[in-house]
Amino acid sequence: MGKFDKYKIDLKGMQEDVAKYEFLLDNLYFANIDAPEVQKGKVNVQLTVKKTAHAFEFTFQTEGMVWVPCDRCLDDMEQPVSSTDKLMVKFGHEYAEEADNLIVIPEEEGEINVAWFMYEFVALAIPMKHVHAPGKCNKAMTSKLNKHMRVAADENDEMDFGLGTAEPLGEEDTPIDPRWNDLKKILDNN
Repeated sequence: MGKFDKYKIDLKGMQEDVAKYEFLLDNLYFANIDAPEVQKGKVNVQLTVKKTAHAFEFTFQTEGMVWVPCDRCLDDMEQPVSSTDKLMVKFGHEYAEEADNLIVIPEEEGEINVAWFMYEFVALAIPMKHVHAPGKCNKAMTSKLNKHMRVAADENDEMDFGLGTAEPLGEEDTPIDPRWNDLKKILDNN
């Protein structure tokens, strides 16, 4: 038995017009998938398969928590994920992925493994930017970022990260282009 056999859906042997499945995607699942976006998590997936005249409509309800690296301090952080995704599957001569989430599977096989599709839906549910709540980032990393990206030495804001930096650190003697000063005024007004 393969590590993803429990994610196979037998479409040829489907007796009812609607079938429901429930999967728990845990740390072992994410380790077995071995993909870079998510490596740990606990996600519940409810899958509804509805037989139509010409195809099968898959509806994935995804809800749970994954652990991803914080974009700011690189420590792992909890990221809630929630999504509803659809996939259409139909029988054909050979396997193919067509536009608009349409999958063609060989009719003689009559089954589809949804393990990778569930992973993709979880990965797509993660926001582009994922950072800890204010004050929760790794203090050592935050202080190093502030040290290297500070606008002025007297600022002590944890979330500064140098948004107003116009010149490299250590070049205070070099005259500043006056256009940068005008841009700094805009940042100071916000």
